[in-house]
Amino acid sequence: MTHTQEKQELQIKLKVEQMIHYGYSAMRNFPKSEKHVLCAEVRTCMFGLLRLVIVVNRRYHKKTTMQDLDAQLDLLRSLVRVSHELGFLPFKQYEHWSGLNAEIGRMVGGWMSWAREGERSK
Repeated sequence: MTHTQEKQELQIKLKVEQMIHYGYSAMRNFPKSEKHVLCAEVRTCMFGLLRLVIVVNRRYHKKTTMQDLDAQLDLLRSLVRVSHELGFLPFKQYEHWSGLNAEIGRMVGGWMSWAREGERSK
């Protein structure tokens, strides 16, 4: 693994951690009735995403774990969208959080392309 690949993987981990920090601050405004339901689901999804980033970084065969990572990100996007549609997340916060998720998605996509290229070159 080259230094730039390690740096890229570190960057995606940092982006996910930044997104988690933002998510926590955004969820503070959710109604009390949703703190143990929707908030808990979003938190579980965010930490699942972080866990998968770490696992993908450690695995030699990354393809299936990367697909799990991509699916987890899609689930998080859906949960954030539902939170906005239910009126728990103001538009500005939804827009910012979605932007963070989109940036993570682009990084995951690049990582998946790199992994595919690595498979082809073998």
